[in-house]
Amino acid sequence: MDEPPRSFLEELLSTSTPSGFETAGQRRWLEYVEPHADETRVDAYGNAVAVSEGDPDAPSIAVAGHGDEIGLMIRSITDDGFLKLARIGGSDRTVTKGQHVTVHADDGAVDGVVGQVAIHLRDAGSEEYDDIAEQYVDIGVEDDEAARERVSVGDPVTIDTGISELAGGRIAARGMDNRVGIWTAAEAFRRAAETDPEATVYAVSTVQEELGLRGARMVGFELDPDAVVAVDVTHATDQPDSPGDKASDVELGAGPVVGRGSANHPAVVEAVRTVGADSDVDLQLSAAGNRTGTDADAFYTASGGTPALNLGIPNRYMHTPVEVVDLEDLESAVELLAAVVSRAGEFAPFGVDI
Repeated sequence: MDEPPRSFLEELLSTSTPSGFETAGQRRWLEYVEPHADETRVDAYGNAVAVSEGDPDAPSIAVAGHGDEIGLMIRSITDDGFLKLARIGGSDRTVTKGQHVTVHADDGAVDGVVGQVAIHLRDAGSEEYDDIAEQYVDIGVEDDEAARERVSVGDPVTIDTGISELAGGRIAARGMDNRVGIWTAAEAFRRAAETDPEATVYAVSTVQEELGLRGARMVGFELDPDAVVAVDVTHATDQPDSPGDKASDVELGAGPVVGRGSANHPAVVEAVRTVGADSDVDLQLSAAGNRTGTDADAFYTASGGTPALNLGIPNRYMHTPVEVVDLEDLESAVELLAAVVSRAGEFAPFGVDI
């Protein structure tokens, strides 16, 4: 991966954006796409859109990701100065204890740790995972007055992890879900805009996906494109402990994943698969019989029905602090989507024959 896009990815991964508190990440994303856009805009809740204007008679295509991540929030402060927690999105109670965290307070970051009783003091054989609401952050203070001088109820909290370079072009970090999606949308937009395509191209970074696709519901009606591709992570189940009844054929490094069924419009699916074959981009397939669980589910019902596709980036250990992706899958997704945009006129209008 070239240096500017790689630096951009690392900056996104290093910026905390729990749902409802995405501003810093959205700002950095806009800085990256603005030089390549004819227009950028942000709505009242922070959904960000970049536009590359094409021929008025050509189709319009949006490439979207969600800019928020799961997290935690201060629910209350005890008399002893410990911070009781609530969840933001689908935070996993099995991976939070014993972690370094950052409280994002109004006056700046406050370091803390999620308490965990030492193994020597726990009853052997009775190990259970406390709910998030039963866990707490220790910021080192003596009482609630000292705590309230530093933090407030409602401050978001994120697990404090770095970016690890693994073997084989793979990296691990918190929040791959879905920094890799908005990175792909921005980079595909940049590369497509440089070719001056006939299609009008939108890059979108939505907010609050982890709370129920809320940002996509807002922006989908406003955009009304001819087609939209929602880029999000999807489960790679090629590690040893994947449950057999939920495993798929998705592997790291085998290419982006094209969803089929439900929100995934067959004409958009066919267009992406055709472009992938012609461009020698390896693709994987996934089955979505009821829903994709991504912004595609919100986009495709907007404005009376918008042809949509969920394009997945294989990801191990989703919603943990050690999510793992393969950089080749990211590069392939960008190459694929830039080519789809440049050939959009061949496949439009996107519809089904009845």
